[in-house]
Amino acid sequence: MSLEERLIEDQLQATRAKDRFSLNVIRVLRAELKNASIAKKGPLETDEELAVLTREIKRRQEALKDYERAGRPELLEELQREIALLQRYLPPQLSEAELEELVEQALRETGAASKRDLGKVMGWLMPRVKGRADGSLVRRLVESKLQ
Repeated sequence: MSLEERLIEDQLQATRAKDRFSLNVIRVLRAELKNASIAKKGPLETDEELAVLTREIKRRQEALKDYERAGRPELLEELQREIALLQRYLPPQLSEAELEELVEQALRETGAASKRDLGKVMGWLMPRVKGRADGSLVRRLVESKLQ
């Protein structure tokens, strides 16, 4: 089932259950997907849908930091719930062991030996972990292996 189909089904369930919170979050995500589709002038591929979803999660994570600094616990809780809801639509995340194995493979494939090769390793690695691992975590693992 595609992301859009899952969203439609979940939107129907939220409507039936009168779950306004989930309904609003799903509507926003569907609108963002639609906007991206319009900007592309065609239907989105799976990886493009994933990029929109990841962008929406990141926006909320950045807002979390702002709300935390501003001392707004009621908004923090709501954003955390939104993030948790959106993360349900991400593909299964890689474990740290799987990620380390991929980093090792990337280092072998690219022949990286120093920090100067970070870009080459990340370029090889990121398309393979897209949506299944946080980019900052991947970068930290690669940097630790290159030291």
